[in-house]
Amino acid sequence: MSYKAVFNEQQRFFSTYRTRDTGFRKAQLRKLKRLILEHESLFYEAIYKDFRKSRFDTFTTELSVILKDIDYYLRHLDRLSRPKKVATNLVNLPGKSRIYPEPLGVVLVIGAWNYPYQLSLCPLIAAMAAGNCCIVKPSELPAATMKVMAQLINGHFDREYIYVAEGGVPETTGLLQCRFDKIFFTGSPKVGQIVYEAAARLLVPVVLELGGKSPAIVSRHADIDTAARRIVWGKYLNAGQTCVAPDYVVVEAAVRQELTDALKKHMAAFDYKADAPHYTAIINDANFDRLTGLLEGAAIAEGGAYDRERRYIAPAILEPVQWEDDIMQQEIFGPLLPVLTFNDFDGLLARMQEQEKPLAAYLFSNDTTEQEHFLTKLSFGGGCINDVIMHLTNDRLPFGGIGRSGIGSYHGPFGFDSFSHHKAVLKKALWGEPSLKYPPYTQKKYKWIRRLLGL
Repeated sequence: MSYKAVFNEQQRFFSTYRTRDTGFRKAQLRKLKRLILEHESLFYEAIYKDFRKSRFDTFTTELSVILKDIDYYLRHLDRLSRPKKVATNLVNLPGKSRIYPEPLGVVLVIGAWNYPYQLSLCPLIAAMAAGNCCIVKPSELPAATMKVMAQLINGHFDREYIYVAEGGVPETTGLLQCRFDKIFFTGSPKVGQIVYEAAARLLVPVVLELGGKSPAIVSRHADIDTAARRIVWGKYLNAGQTCVAPDYVVVEAAVRQELTDALKKHMAAFDYKADAPHYTAIINDANFDRLTGLLEGAAIAEGGAYDRERRYIAPAILEPVQWEDDIMQQEIFGPLLPVLTFNDFDGLLARMQEQEKPLAAYLFSNDTTEQEHFLTKLSFGGGCINDVIMHLTNDRLPFGGIGRSGIGSYHGPFGFDSFSHHKAVLKKALWGEPSLKYPPYTQKKYKWIRRLLGL
């Protein structure tokens, strides 16, 4: 299969203007929704083969998100696509100003392995809603889920419109040689840099959804039991293989033991045993070995048992941990939770400011001053106060990183905007125009220009 040929076909199809019709876009989104619902069991079977993800988790963290995204665009597409009136400034009167959202053209979506359906299909849905043609390259690590997406989408949609490209690094490298109108990538900063460099050579704009070490701060003003319950849920969801999971916890020294005890209590209550249907396997042997390597020599306060044959690692609390330890030098992306302590809240924020800006950050505190300082002094992609991860569930909030954790955002209207060009148009009347802008220029005109501009 020549992906260049598919790219050329999509360029030709886009030039027919069919995708600009909102009726066409809605029909295609409805078709995709029907396809997912009719073949729901195939999605569950495939992802279970890849890393034993349960039906419940697959529905709540993958398929429900995808289906709700489709519903959002079906409800709001007419409004999002409509030209928007804006005020016209004094020097352009009489005239009218409008912003026209228009599709970019042919776009590439490169998905990630940890939520293989959501992170491939949600950007695709936003691209379709905005009126683009799209090639989707899912991660090859969960091979069964990649095959299901390719089988269903390529078997029911014309490849000149949307297409799922199977394969690994060689196929992705080939796709990056095409001059797409935008590339949307989800994955690690290391691979994101490769994608960014390839896009830069062709002047292709990008959205990069990357990662980083997302902190959870627990102050003595927090509800400790609630903080522990929510951190345990968010950290060990998908066996820690979540880009916005709390990477580590920093707790105020005065409540460190109370928090540790509460974390252990909720870990036991959630019952993350090897055969638990709500606990996922590590994606492959390479990641399993990387994570167990981090456990070697670490101070394990709780958990950490593992079984390589099943790619199972029990949730672990690592304590004590220092900022200089190896585990604090990389994104963990697994079920290992380092716990550090602090005594001075603003001092902690100052230290965090010196590090790379994370994709997410979380604060557990009921102190309004601490909340305000967290929001104003710490830069991060998005986050929560007194919760983790749940900011992603609000489609009125943008999801994206900052600095090394990413470029651009999506979800809801922000996804539509990411795959649209906002064309600025001024429509001038043929009467009433002053001669001030035309030569010859005089001192009198100069004075009038300054007066009209208020300068």
